[in-house]
Amino acid sequence: MMAEKPVHEAIPDEDFARRRIEARQRLDAIDPARQGRGGDPFRRDWFHAVYALAEGDAAKVPWGNLSAHPHLSDWLANTRLDGMRALDIGSGLGDNAAALAGQGAEVTGFDLVADAVDWAKQRFPHIAFQTADLFAPPPEWAEAFDFISEIYTLQALPADLLPQARQALACFLKPGGQLLVIARARDETQAIDGPPWPLTRSDLLAFEACGLAVEALEDIPPGATPNRHWRALFRRP
Repeated sequence: MMAEKPVHEAIPDEDFARRRIEARQRLDAIDPARQGRGGDPFRRDWFHAVYALAEGDAAKVPWGNLSAHPHLSDWLANTRLDGMRALDIGSGLGDNAAALAGQGAEVTGFDLVADAVDWAKQRFPHIAFQTADLFAPPPEWAEAFDFISEIYTLQALPADLLPQARQALACFLKPGGQLLVIARARDETQAIDGPPWPLTRSDLLAFEACGLAVEALEDIPPGATPNRHWRALFRRP
C-alpha cells in the first residue's frame, strides 16, 4: 500500500521535470492506448501501473504537480463553496480536492486507484478520499452533490466512453448543483494523437443531453498552462 512507501514531497524543479519526462516515456511505452492495442478500454490497468511505478515520487505521476490546477485556482479565487457538498473526480494526489475544501466545501475525493487514495490521505488527512469507479459509483452518490470538479478525467477516456462518463457526472448533481469541467481543448476538425484526447466544444455541449445547462464556456489560450484549455460550468436545473 502507498502508506508503506516514502512520499517525495519536493517543490517541482529541474530534476522534478527530468524525472517526469523519463517516467512519461516509460508509461507511454506500456500504455495500450498509445500502442494501438485493445483489451483495456477503460485504461484501468494503466492507471494502476502509474502509481505502482511511481514509488512515492510525485514527479513520476504525470498529473501530480503538488498544486491545484491553475485554471481551478483562478476560478476559485472569486468563488466560495461554503456549506456545499463537493465531489472531486479522479482526485489523484488530492491537490484539487484540497483547493475546494479551502473555499469552504465539504469534499469527497475519489480515485480508481487505491494507491492514489492512500497517497492523498497522507497529504490531506482532513479530506474524505475513497476508492471508487466513475462507471460503477456508490449508489448513495446519486443526486448527492452541490458541486463537482472534473479535471482531466474525460480527456483520458476514448471517445466512445464519453457519453457514459457525462451521464455519470450529471447523475451525481443535486437539482441546482454545478459541474466544473477543465480539459485540454481542440478544434472540431483537429486531428489528435492521444491519450490524452483534448475535448472539442461539442464534447462539452453534449452535457446538455444529460439535462445540464451551460452557464459558462471559456476557451483559454496557452499562458498559465502550456496548452489551450476549456473551462466550462454547468448547472442541473
